[in-house]
Amino acid sequence: MKHLHIITPVKDAIELTLETARAVMASQINIPFTYVIYNDFSTEANTQALQQASAELGFELVNLADLTTHPSPNYLLILQQAQQRANAEGTGVLIVESDVVIKPHIVQGLIDGAMQHPDCGIAAAVTVNEHGHINYPYLYAVDRPDEVFATQRHCSFCCSLLTPALLQRFDFGTLDPNKSWYDVTISHQSLKEGFQNYLFTTLPVWHRPHSSRPWKKLKYTNPLKYYWLKYTKGLDKI
Repeated sequence: MKHLHIITPVKDAIELTLETARAVMASQINIPFTYVIYNDFSTEANTQALQQASAELGFELVNLADLTTHPSPNYLLILQQAQQRANAEGTGVLIVESDVVIKPHIVQGLIDGAMQHPDCGIAAAVTVNEHGHINYPYLYAVDRPDEVFATQRHCSFCCSLLTPALLQRFDFGTLDPNKSWYDVTISHQSLKEGFQNYLFTTLPVWHRPHSSRPWKKLKYTNPLKYYWLKYTKGLDKI
């Protein structure tokens, strides 16, 4: 890769988002990169805060309200926009979600790791809590610290690099528009297309699960209410 396209989808949770943005912009990367924050119908005040941060930090801001009237979440549109741009530039897409904070070496580590595995479709950084312990959604990897291994389990898009080869092979225009999130679908499709997905427990990133969408925490604190919202309001379709 001669260039990298980094994206962060955002809906409010502005303080956490700005932590993510500052960390991304401080990355030590050996190739040019473009960082785009997709503002998915944040409040007017938070949209203004993002616009100010864009000018101060140097990232590109795309307000989805200028592109669609579809209510948040608009992950499908974000992924399609990112794929179109990346394919035109012949590069990969790194997704860093707004409840994740990365260290300066993480992005280059994922680039190098993906390039060392020619069959790589997705290169995912493992997530950890504030104490450095592997946490959701990679609890299955707690017994494999400091490893790089191919996984048949899905790679979360908390901090994952989609390689140029995968982006050229699989058209996101075919994704189901009735779903809300696509990490499971794309992970499985990557395997179907003949790629391997790699989890890097050597590259931990700090993840604060569901901080950008607090209602999803109900899955663990009040599962009955979570599933009632999920099925009656059509939320969180995976």
